[in-house]
Amino acid sequence: MRRRAFATSAAALVVAATLPPQSVTAAPRVGMADANRLETAFAELIAADNQHGGTISLETRALAFAQHALELQMIGHASQRVRARLYYLAAAFTGTALWAALDAQQPERAGRHLDRAMTLAGLAGGSEMQLRLWGHAAVLSLQQHRPNDALAAAEAGRTSHACRRDPLMRSLAAARLAGIQAGVGGRTAALRNFDLAVEAFNRADPAEPRPTWLGFYDQSELYGLGALTMARLGRHAQSEAYLHRTLSTLRPGYTRNRLYYTTHLAFAQLRQHDIEPACATAESVLGAADDASLTGRTSLLMDTFTRELSEAAPRANSTAQWVDKYNNARGGRT
Repeated sequence: MRRRAFATSAAALVVAATLPPQSVTAAPRVGMADANRLETAFAELIAADNQHGGTISLETRALAFAQHALELQMIGHASQRVRARLYYLAAAFTGTALWAALDAQQPERAGRHLDRAMTLAGLAGGSEMQLRLWGHAAVLSLQQHRPNDALAAAEAGRTSHACRRDPLMRSLAAARLAGIQAGVGGRTAALRNFDLAVEAFNRADPAEPRPTWLGFYDQSELYGLGALTMARLGRHAQSEAYLHRTLSTLRPGYTRNRLYYTTHLAFAQLRQHDIEPACATAESVLGAADDASLTGRTSLLMDTFTRELSEAAPRANSTAQWVDKYNNARGGRT
């Protein structure tokens, strides 16, 4: 607990050092320039998450920035527009802390962040941030083995005002909903919603200004989400085809997603009984990952891959070689 408090305090000091000093003689005027500085910091945290995934450092930095956005509300004079933006940014930073906790497989912490972020998003008004948070809420419910709650969260996102207004957001929400429906046995609904996701994506104007957090969602991610849906439906050949499309078009800087989807490619190959290609794909993840990036969700997937491989081909040379390499890479952890 002391280590966590120290990390949070240290992050707060770093945040404070990046912002201009405030006058102690009068309440300062808080304007869009202050919000813009926080927007820049938010974009930097998003880039760090894409590169390294959820870390305790990123989580605590995000919370410190959220706290600073709220402190600006308390200490300064601001227009209603600026106050709404500060609440939005506080929700955005708290949502990033939430995602970092989810990526690190820490659902208890994530749940606390979700409650706070939803409150802040409500104070901000608008539905863009709420759409982002409903997506995170669905992932949290899956981690807590509550599939019906995950389905309800995904459906709430799909019917939000933001989705009605922007086809790109509608595409993302439909693709996420399809994946969850596939996981609970809704085969027809899953296929229908993924088709709707593709249709909406094709209708979206890529030049339209959109929030920073949505920058990850492109055709590569669309087919990555489609691959997860097909895998849950047992369509592993189609899942593999989608994953190859994802990995061939994934932009530089998205290291965490590349490792994550490459691991799913290994699963798609394994579940088609292509043992040697599956092991080779999994080995490429080990070769590309550093200590910071093979954590959380991807690490858990690699453990599951090792177990399924050992069950599917216990006597194969490829299996024995993979297990040795994986244990060595993970410091002998089984």
